[in-house]
Amino acid sequence: MTETAGDTTGMTASDTTTVLVTGATGRTGRRVADAARAAGLTVRAASRSGAVRFDWADPGTWDAALRGADGAYLAFPSDIGAPDAADAVGGLARRAVELGVRRLVLLSARGEDQALPAEEALAASGAQWTVLRCAWFDQNFSEGPLLGQVRGPELAFAAPAALREPFIDVRDIAEVAVAVVRAPSGRRYAGETLELTGPELLTWGEALAAVARATGAQKRYVAVPAPGYGAALAGLGVPKEEAGFLVDLFGTLLDGRNASVTDGVARVLGREPRRFAEFAREAAAVGAWK
Repeated sequence: MTETAGDTTGMTASDTTTVLVTGATGRTGRRVADAARAAGLTVRAASRSGAVRFDWADPGTWDAALRGADGAYLAFPSDIGAPDAADAVGGLARRAVELGVRRLVLLSARGEDQALPAEEALAASGAQWTVLRCAWFDQNFSEGPLLGQVRGPELAFAAPAALREPFIDVRDIAEVAVAVVRAPSGRRYAGETLELTGPELLTWGEALAAVARATGAQKRYVAVPAPGYGAALAGLGVPKEEAGFLVDLFGTLLDGRNASVTDGVARVLGREPRRFAEFAREAAAVGAWK
């Protein structure tokens, strides 16, 4: 990674050479791993079924994954606001400190009150920590549970039709995570919470329209009240407890609290974040919605 106006970590040699990436097969983890390799770091790509085995629910897998790493990227698999997240994040962070892993970067969600216990558990661990509070991902349109709908003519979701969201490209999150984990110990970003957004506010309908333009297909967004969306999830076989959690989560995240942009990406990387239309064109070009 080259030195930029916004990221001066290159002016002082980083003491992070090996980074553990949890969830290395997931939406953010695999891109963090790629960005870390591109920056010249040794990457320990960890997942439940990978060569480096790591399971948040099995502390017996933690030591082997952590030992010898200088930093770690932490992405909790279900949701950072899930009831079991705080205990797991706190336990892993404390063990990381005991094993000499200095820099911990936690993926969190912007505006998610349910995420605060996990963030607080990280901060209490004694680690040199940084929290990345991120807006909704651009890649939620091209990967994951919404993909099937986005490929079709209609997307029904719990975001109100007029709600504006500063969608962020996961590649920007990954580059920020690597810049942060490379920062010299005790220096930039340690003990900070960074809010990361894209450069513009879009409704979900406007974002879907960008996908439609990129694919040349007609698409329509349909806003569904959160309770109704929860009922639909239950009808698709989502466990009642999980569906209830998501209804509560959407009730807070989708109330307009996040309808603003931040300079977090520019501050760290020295450039503006990618626009949603750019993401849509690139994703369409590689067949994401075929």
